[in-house]
Amino acid sequence: MTLARSLAQLRPSLRWRSGQAVTRVLYRRAFGSLGEGTVIVRPHRLQGVERIHLGSGCSVFEGAWLASEPDGGELRIGDRTYLGHGVHVHALDPVTIGSDCVIADGVFVGSSDHDRDDRHRVHGSGPIVIGDRVFLGQRSVVLGGVTIGDGATVGAHAVVTKDVAPGQTVVGIPARPVGA
Repeated sequence: MTLARSLAQLRPSLRWRSGQAVTRVLYRRAFGSLGEGTVIVRPHRLQGVERIHLGSGCSVFEGAWLASEPDGGELRIGDRTYLGHGVHVHALDPVTIGSDCVIADGVFVGSSDHDRDDRHRVHGSGPIVIGDRVFLGQRSVVLGGVTIGDGATVGAHAVVTKDVAPGQTVVGIPARPVGA
């Protein structure tokens, strides 16, 4: 294998170790709080980090976008929560994600909306609370003003516009309960 090919296909463990170092040296000093063992690997964008709090043992993978708007609400993520590649969590109103959650690749969680008259103006759309042990499937969307109960599952590509009960599974656009 050529050197160029080897570098282009860097092993995930090398990116992870690089992320550990940057998290330890830079992010730990910048974030509102960052728990022990949390690693952020090559984020796309970090904004308002002083209002972002991540628990212990979290994994934040490549391309993640974590943002708390100026004068906006805090973004709080519990312990041992996994944020996959390309996850975007945006807080204008507060966003809370519990412990032991899996947020799959490409998920969007946002507590803001654009004004209907002036599309350049943004306003809060209500706080978001995601309980413990929640699974958000690939490319699902969670909109403002929603609470997702402990142990709930949101299917891939679902758009959550209303509360989800603990343990419930929802799918579709808009997301609706399935199963018993």
